[in-house]
Amino acid sequence: MQAQVAYTGEAINEKKIYTITLIHTSGTVATITNYGATLMQFSIINAHNISQNIVLGFDAVQAYRSPAYKAAYPYFGAIIGRTANRIKNAQFTLDNTVYQLAPNLDNDNLHGGSIGFDSMVWHILDHGSTPNPYVTLQHISPHLTEGYPGTLTTTVTYTLLHNELQYEITAHTTQATLANMTNHTYFNLNTYNDTIHNHIVQLNALTYLEQDDANNPTGHVLPVTNTYLDFTAPHTVSSRWNNAQGYDHSYVVHNYNGALQQVATCTIPNQNIILYIYTTEPIVHLYTGRWIPEVIGINENAYGAFSGLCFETQAHPNGINIPNFPSSILLPNEQYYQKNSYKITCNT
Repeated sequence: MQAQVAYTGEAINEKKIYTITLIHTSGTVATITNYGATLMQFSIINAHNISQNIVLGFDAVQAYRSPAYKAAYPYFGAIIGRTANRIKNAQFTLDNTVYQLAPNLDNDNLHGGSIGFDSMVWHILDHGSTPNPYVTLQHISPHLTEGYPGTLTTTVTYTLLHNELQYEITAHTTQATLANMTNHTYFNLNTYNDTIHNHIVQLNALTYLEQDDANNPTGHVLPVTNTYLDFTAPHTVSSRWNNAQGYDHSYVVHNYNGALQQVATCTIPNQNIILYIYTTEPIVHLYTGRWIPEVIGINENAYGAFSGLCFETQAHPNGINIPNFPSSILLPNEQYYQKNSYKITCNT
């Protein structure tokens, strides 16, 4: 068991950027950087007893800040905050005060704004190897950063187990604010560089959130039955989508009760790798990577549209502006908490 910390030689506003490599005795490896609390790689020992990275990312942290990458920003592996997904019209009202957020996607606020948690240098609060390798990162977001009220202190802990990576997020605030975070990791289970068209997905969801033309939830919760959005039984992601956009949709977890539960399964035709997604969150947002830019990623892999897919676990997006949705309001006397797991089984 190891948790190795290495300075990259880079800094932003005198805050040094590091990589933290978690190594399990089973051979599983996860690399995280404190830039964006980003998961850079997650390598498992596959059915052929070979180390295989299953997430999209870069070999060097510097690539996450390149103009080419930022121009069509896919948020590879980053922690998203203060709010995941969209806030319609980049505006909300809380305690009779109207807050105007940074509109960074047309008129809407996406993934926390122009400079979200994904672009922050987090403080390494703790790291170690007992009983499993882990690292805890912390970010303090001052009052009115990107327009959000309250000073929000957020921690994320990544823990590596045998073929499983867990992450937990906690937060507290100095005044009422919004908190709805996620991790934006893209997965690709193919052994060789390829798209995710052949990935087989099953979701524990009977309903989804209807969206407008800008992908903002309308407030209507609709059944997946007899639609191309139905993943109650496993099928390849490309077999039913009806246009070149793929999926970018929020699904409501069936029988949600706040406990850690399995919400998604992903595999490939030979089923020698199966990915299980667990979360305590009520929504799993399926995104199949239509807008991934053409960049060279980890191990010299060429990325582009549909190179990876995401299972973004979160609360109801834009809930603050929809009366019948949970609002993601966090109060000073409360603690925000979520737990998630990416678990792998490898079959011969």
